[in-house]
Amino acid sequence: MHHVAFIRNVNQGQRGQPSTADLVGAFADAGCADAVTFQSNGTIVFPAGTLGVDGADAVIADALVALAARSGLEREGFGMPLSSLGAIVDAHAGEPDAHRRELTLHSGGVLEMADPDVVREAAHRRCRVVDAGPGWAVLLNERDRESNGTPVVERLTGGPATSRGIPTLVRLVERFSR
Repeated sequence: MHHVAFIRNVNQGQRGQPSTADLVGAFADAGCADAVTFQSNGTIVFPAGTLGVDGADAVIADALVALAARSGLEREGFGMPLSSLGAIVDAHAGEPDAHRRELTLHSGGVLEMADPDVVREAAHRRCRVVDAGPGWAVLLNERDRESNGTPVVERLTGGPATSRGIPTLVRLVERFSR
């Protein structure tokens, strides 16, 4: 079984950002020498084997500590089993507006899509929450090439969040689910 780590606020290769070597090395330091980066946005896939979700979350936490030690840069991160990610992707990839949907991960529980505060905050940022579960939400942006999930969820939860577009996640799931 594979697990996916989503590290917040990473643009590998840019000055002031963790390098690919830092990310992969941090996961190796945390006991996952087979971790692989996907794109350059802080998305890392690693074999979780018999770790289970709690063990995979501990690996991510240890990797974030190692990343700070290696690069001097502290980052937040979230994780999800590849199978769970695949189920979310399957539910949204076939929609005609899939190119405007994004998965946002956070640590704020479950967002209630019908909650007036959730509806109001999302509308303010030209999007709406179309699906949600523990620690994740799928948001639909009104406009092409906009990504409003992270600021909406951060405002609603009061904590950090990070987002990836559904088209990106389709490619990730296709690549690593073989």
